[in-house]
Amino acid sequence: MSKLLRYLIPQKLKYRLFMAFVCLIILPFSALNLYNYQRIETLVQQKISQQSHSQLEQMYRTLEDQIGIAFKTLIFLKQEDTVKSVLRYPEQHDELENKRQMESIFNNLNNSFFLYNPSVYFLILDLNENAYTSYLPKEPLAYDKLRSLPGFSKELMNASSYHWVPNDPNYVLRDVSTSTYLLSLYAYLEDSRNTPYGLARISIDYSSWLRTIHKQSDLQQQYFIMTSAGEDISQSVPDTALPKKVKAEIANQPGKQYFIDKDSNSFINYIYVESLDWYIVNRIPLSVLFVEIEGLKRQYFVTFFALMGVFLIMTFVISTTITRPLSHLQAKMKAAVQKNLKIRLPEHKFHGEVLDLTRTFNTMLDDTNLLIQKLNAEERQKEAVHFQMLLAQTNPHFLLNTLNTIKWIAIRQHNDEITNMTLSLGKLLEASLNTEKDLIYLKDEIELVQAYVHIQQVRYSHKFDVTYQYEDHILFALVPKLSLQPLVENAIIHGIAPLRGQGFIHLRVYLEDSDRLIVEVKDNGVGMDPSRKNQAERKRPGIGLSNVKERLRLLFRDQGTMEVLSSEQGVTVRFAIPFLLSTPYGSEHPA
Repeated sequence: MSKLLRYLIPQKLKYRLFMAFVCLIILPFSALNLYNYQRIETLVQQKISQQSHSQLEQMYRTLEDQIGIAFKTLIFLKQEDTVKSVLRYPEQHDELENKRQMESIFNNLNNSFFLYNPSVYFLILDLNENAYTSYLPKEPLAYDKLRSLPGFSKELMNASSYHWVPNDPNYVLRDVSTSTYLLSLYAYLEDSRNTPYGLARISIDYSSWLRTIHKQSDLQQQYFIMTSAGEDISQSVPDTALPKKVKAEIANQPGKQYFIDKDSNSFINYIYVESLDWYIVNRIPLSVLFVEIEGLKRQYFVTFFALMGVFLIMTFVISTTITRPLSHLQAKMKAAVQKNLKIRLPEHKFHGEVLDLTRTFNTMLDDTNLLIQKLNAEERQKEAVHFQMLLAQTNPHFLLNTLNTIKWIAIRQHNDEITNMTLSLGKLLEASLNTEKDLIYLKDEIELVQAYVHIQQVRYSHKFDVTYQYEDHILFALVPKLSLQPLVENAIIHGIAPLRGQGFIHLRVYLEDSDRLIVEVKDNGVGMDPSRKNQAERKRPGIGLSNVKERLRLLFRDQGTMEVLSSEQGVTVRFAIPFLLSTPYGSEHPA
C-alpha cells in the first residue's frame, strides 16, 4: 500500500503543487458546476412537469365537464315533452315530422351545451322500431341491430338505468369523424313509474378533441389516452403509441404523475381519470426541453476547460520558478552535511523570499556550529560530573559495609537493639543507593517507613506511636520511592519532638473514585506556627516536603497534588497521585 501511495503521490515539490491545484481547485470546482447544472435540469423538469400536469388537469376537467354535460342532456331528454310525445306516440305525426322534431332538439342541445369540441352524437330509439340520430351513420340504420347493442343490455345498467362505454366503436360516417372509438353514455328513458319508453345513446368524440389540443400546444408533445389495463384508446398523433414499458410504469405508480423514459429520451406526464378508469398521458422529448440548456452547458464548459488549461500552464511555470531555488538550496544542504556544516550559500544570486531563506539558512549553520561547540563542552562537563558521582558513591557503600559489620558484631553479642537499628538503617541506605527505580510498591515503601520509625523510636525513647491504615488490595500500587518517609520524618521532627506529652502519627492510604491514590500522614504535634519558630533557629532548613512536592510534579505533572492542613491538634499532610496497580513478582501477595 505504501509503495502504491509513493507511486501515485509525486515526490517533486513542483509536481505536488501542480497536483494540489488540480485536486483541490479544478476537480471540486468542476464537480460543483456539474452538480449545479444537474440541479438546474431537475428544477426545469419539475417546473415543466408542473406546467404539463396543470395542462393535463385542465384537460381532465374539460373531459369531466363534457361527461357532466352529457348527463345534463340525458336529463333534458327525459324531461322534454316533445321527446316523450314522439317516442310514445309516433303515430300522431308522420315519420318526417317526427324526425324533424328530434333533429331540432339535437341541434338545440348542441348549440346550448356543446359549443366547442369535442363533438357529440345522439341516438334515440323508441319501442316502436323507430330510430333518430344527429349524425350521418357509417352503415344504414337497422333498428334490431341498434336495439341489440351491448350497451343497451339491462344487466350492465346501474340503478339509474345508464352506464358508460369508454371504447365504443365509431359508428359515424368517416367523412364526419375518423376516430376509432367514442365515449358513449347508454341509458333507458323512463317515466315517473320507471316504465321505459325509449333508449338513448350520447357519444363524445374525444379523439378529435385530443388532436385539437395537440395542435394548440407549443412544444412537440404528444397526448395519449389509455385504460388502466394498458389498452390504447386514442392518441393525438396518428400511428404513434406508448411503449409497453412506459404503460407498465404508469400502471405500477399511478400516483407518481411524471417520470423520464430513458429509452425514448422523453418526459412522461400523466393523470388518472377515475370515473372512466383512464389515463391521460403527455409525452415531451427531452431534446426539446433542454436544447437551450445543453447549448449553454457546452459553451460554458468549453470556456471553463480552456481557462483551466491556461491556469494549469501558469501554475506549472510558477511552481517551477519557486522550486528551482529550493532545489539549489537542497543540493547545498546535502553538501553542508557532507562537509560537516562548513559551507555557506552565496546571497548575491537570489532576491525576495528566497534571499531571506538563504540568509536564514546561513545564520542557522552559524548557530548550529556554535551549538555543537557548546554541546561538546557540556558533554565534557557531564563526563566530569559523572566521574565525581562515581567517586561520591564510594562513601555510602563504605558506610553500608560498615553497618553490616556492626550488625554482625551485635548479633554475636546478642544485642537486639543495635541489630534492629542497623537493619533498619541498612534498608534506608540501600533504597537511597538504588537510583534505577523511581516508583516502588506501596508495601516496600511502608517497610522503609517502618525501618525509619524504628530508628526514631529508639532515638526518642518511644515517645510516639505510629499506626498504619490501608487495604490489602492496594499493597502493590506504585508510589514514588522515599515519598512517605519524608512526611513521617517531618511529623516527628517538627511536630512530635517539641511536644511535651505522648505523640501519635497516623499513616493512611486509600482509594478515591477508584483512580486516585490518597496518602495521608496525620500527627498530634505542636502545629505549624511553633514548628516554624523552631525551624528558624535551625542552622539547616528542612527540604523534605518541598522535595516530595517537586518529585510529584516531575513524575505526574498536574495529576500529582500535595496539601498541608494545620490545626491546634497537629498537622495533616496529604498527597494524591494516579492509582497505578502493578502485577507483583513471584507469589508475594495473592493479588
